[in-house]
Amino acid sequence: MVKSGNTEHKGPEALADRDSDAGLASGFGPDGEVNLEGIEGDLVFYRIRFRREGQEFTAVSPIVGLVRHEIVLARTDHGLEPAIVICGAPSCQESGCRRRATWVISKRASAEEALKFENLAAQEDYAFTVCAGLIKKHSLDMSLVRVERFFNGSKMIFFFTADNRVDFRELVKDLVQEFRTRVEMRQVGVRHETKMLGGIGTCGRELCCSLFMKKFESVSIKMAKEQDLPLNPSKISGVCNRLLCCLTYEYDTYRRQRKGMPKPGGFIKIGDELLQVKRQNPLQESIVAGNQAGEERSLAKGEWQGCEQLKIEKPVKRKKSEEE
Repeated sequence: MVKSGNTEHKGPEALADRDSDAGLASGFGPDGEVNLEGIEGDLVFYRIRFRREGQEFTAVSPIVGLVRHEIVLARTDHGLEPAIVICGAPSCQESGCRRRATWVISKRASAEEALKFENLAAQEDYAFTVCAGLIKKHSLDMSLVRVERFFNGSKMIFFFTADNRVDFRELVKDLVQEFRTRVEMRQVGVRHETKMLGGIGTCGRELCCSLFMKKFESVSIKMAKEQDLPLNPSKISGVCNRLLCCLTYEYDTYRRQRKGMPKPGGFIKIGDELLQVKRQNPLQESIVAGNQAGEERSLAKGEWQGCEQLKIEKPVKRKKSEEE
């Protein structure tokens, strides 16, 4: 059995090496800054996409005056790849920050290159149909997600999901015979699948993962609790049925704001009045506390800050002896 994963095949025989080439349309491009050495002239920043409905990236180029929808060629580790200019991007020079870019635009696409790019989507759709048919033919327990073809035709990447190991050797043989190029089968998880397919989140906006996220951060239920969110799975889960990525956005802020605030369930003493903390409002830096009469009121930071926090010892339950 061949373990399903990032396995590349140059011919009928399976190779065991892994490939580092990134899926462009899926947003698997490199993180961080590109090396700007050797690029002459004043640099201009743009927002680009490698596919009509792909993720946007920031690109840098010495070419001035690129307009919306213009086809350009960006430098990648496996050669030039066509991209669509979405808009210009600020250089951030006035703020004193150094602008980062993921890709470098080398040149404008020629008429022939632009036409070839327009046909690329149709070729990928055809490859998807062929591969889906072969998966059915070989009765493989895998689901095809996306197909990406390098602009120079040197390689095709087939992204898929699977619950178990898949022996796709016969599938690869048929694909190589059909397209006469290098073929890579790349397994992805449900979060990456959603990132590639895109969609609309519960907030009504385009999914963050398909719009701008380059990598997935670890998300835990603790983040939802820290932000006082309902722990209903349908409320805090995304299209991929995993915890929402946006739970990480404000987690650090909530955790920082809660530091030093009286904890819910604890007691504080303001003057001669003993109050029990009911809940916190971290963003307003206020708490809700109740007195012994059961009356609740909101206390601003100036009221509760510096108050005496009491430690109420809970009565220890005595364990029943074995004779009892």
